[in-house]
Amino acid sequence: MLRKWIVPEAGAADGEIRAEYGDFLGGILASRGIRTKKAAERFLGEGDFFEGEPPADLEKAVAAIADALESGVKITVYGDYDCDGVTSTVMLYHYLDTLGAEVEFYIPERSEGFGMNIPALRRIIDGGTGLIVTVDNGINALEEAEYIKERGAKLVITDHHQPGETLPVCEACVDPNRRDDYSPFKDLCGAGVVLKLLCALEEDKEYILSQYADLAMVGTIGDVMPLRGENRFIVKKGLELLRNAGNEGLKKLIYTVGLSPKSVTSTDIAYKICPAINSAGRVESAEKAARLLLAETQSDAARLCENVAELNAKRREIERKINDDIAKMLENDPKILAKRVIFLAGEGWNAGVIGIVCARIAEKYGKPTIIAAIEKNEARGSCRSVGNFSIYGLLNYCSGYLAKFGGHPMAGGFSIKTENIGEFKRKIDEYTLANYPIMPLSELFADMRADGGLLTTENIVSLSRLEPFGEGCERPVFLLENCELLSKRPLKDGKYVSFDVKTGGKTLRAVSFRISYGEFAAEIGDRLDIVAGAEINEYNGVKSVQLRLVDYRPAGFREDRFFAAKRVSEAIARGEGFDRRLAPRVIPQSREDLMKIYDLLRRNNGRLTLEQLAVFDGTVNYCMLKVAADAFCEAEMAQSDGERVRLVPAKEKRDLFASGLLARLSKSN
Repeated sequence: MLRKWIVPEAGAADGEIRAEYGDFLGGILASRGIRTKKAAERFLGEGDFFEGEPPADLEKAVAAIADALESGVKITVYGDYDCDGVTSTVMLYHYLDTLGAEVEFYIPERSEGFGMNIPALRRIIDGGTGLIVTVDNGINALEEAEYIKERGAKLVITDHHQPGETLPVCEACVDPNRRDDYSPFKDLCGAGVVLKLLCALEEDKEYILSQYADLAMVGTIGDVMPLRGENRFIVKKGLELLRNAGNEGLKKLIYTVGLSPKSVTSTDIAYKICPAINSAGRVESAEKAARLLLAETQSDAARLCENVAELNAKRREIERKINDDIAKMLENDPKILAKRVIFLAGEGWNAGVIGIVCARIAEKYGKPTIIAAIEKNEARGSCRSVGNFSIYGLLNYCSGYLAKFGGHPMAGGFSIKTENIGEFKRKIDEYTLANYPIMPLSELFADMRADGGLLTTENIVSLSRLEPFGEGCERPVFLLENCELLSKRPLKDGKYVSFDVKTGGKTLRAVSFRISYGEFAAEIGDRLDIVAGAEINEYNGVKSVQLRLVDYRPAGFREDRFFAAKRVSEAIARGEGFDRRLAPRVIPQSREDLMKIYDLLRRNNGRLTLEQLAVFDGTVNYCMLKVAADAFCEAEMAQSDGERVRLVPAKEKRDLFASGLLARLSKSN
């Protein structure tokens, strides 16, 4: 799937930062909006926690918890089943337990839904709890708060989600996103809010950081919070703690996935540790992950880690099965991919896993995506966006057919009666056509233009000053223009690809672990534009710069023309109108046009996608290629999985212009 490339241009406003940090590091900082020495020092420095005003109601929360501790009131920490919720729960529960409190924790099953629910609260209060403290939830629990009050228990809320117009009735409500909260940093996750609460309870920030910074770091990265300000401080302190001491369960989990706490990075945490912790709540019970992070000894940690590792393996297998189902759906109906919003639903799919699948489908095809898991008469869905398409706006527009929904512009979730799915899909089409006649494109941002002369070992080593990498502080990627492809070779029996390019008078080696050797479309001698990250590769004591491929295309490629052709091809697939003056360029006009495309497909034999063929062959318009391929498939001369087309022996000779797709397009021409 092609993405729109965006590269910032250097300007006069970048002069100060480039003069201070050089063209390389200074250019990267400028591309990220950091253009003064003071701003750079603030970003690159150690930072601090508890800068400026404390969060609203923090003192009230401390007083309520301290009163419960002094009075011997039973406390229940009410958490959430995702990575942030689990780490938040463990932090507060462990701290109160070390103080000798009578304390329990409760993490709802995913089937109970997000946040507090009255049946669970009834059991908790019936069990003798006098104070409930929420972590990573509660800010919109108006009905549940009233129930707690009616039962004579007390409630303290700690959360980071957006509040509604009215706050719940409680002893204290700590959420940096309250309208009357004047603390300067608003992007804390639930674990970050709990960390502030513990610092205030203990009145010793350094001690709390030495105990819980690693868990707060995992929660921050797991909830994909922007790594700036206090979050950078939390992640730096968390990694530092892991390298010297740290949580026994977390360290064992790190070893289990083949890493070391001494060298683990924020990227490792994001892609290996957080998914493992999340898997418990997705597949079975998040309590198993919480118990692992509460392990006091190495033997307990090893035993509990086996449970989490098994659930993580089970989660991967569930994902694989759902992806297999989706591949079959797209093979049976490739037109699904022409929709403005991809909608896929299946019976028996695990509702806890569809969010991961949804994110990957949206990334793969560059379109807003909705995946729904159907169980009996109800379906639960997960949504992901691209560009500036608002998922929340879509769900709000369709709310009349939804039992429940929530989210924000980039992601959301919902539940729906299966009998309403048809009308829901119709409303999706209605909303997108009215609000996004030209759908937003998936975008790829490069930090700056570079070549072999700029990508030196010294410069790449200097990138470590930007760490930790994560949301809002991604690992830098560069645009290298007009590179010559000198060689290419398969890695791991063709599973991956490595190649050499000449750029800026230097030869650089590049690797990709996202595409296979067979999927790599470029040929030796081609001139390429490449977007890639850069890293240091050390072999036999010699260090060199290696590129990590992100995207590539022929040098000077006109992406505007390609995207225009793709829009027309999708309009045709959806049965919508298009500018008929374009017909000679986007619809096959003769048998010769069809034969040319047929020969191209024959030579390709399903190796490259239709997009790759159009881009790298360069002799045929993408829309014309797609229309011809669809016509071949309709005539049972080819088969498609939605991306690739493979010719099959024709059952009979047919005039494709006499019937089917091409005939319909000719009549409407």
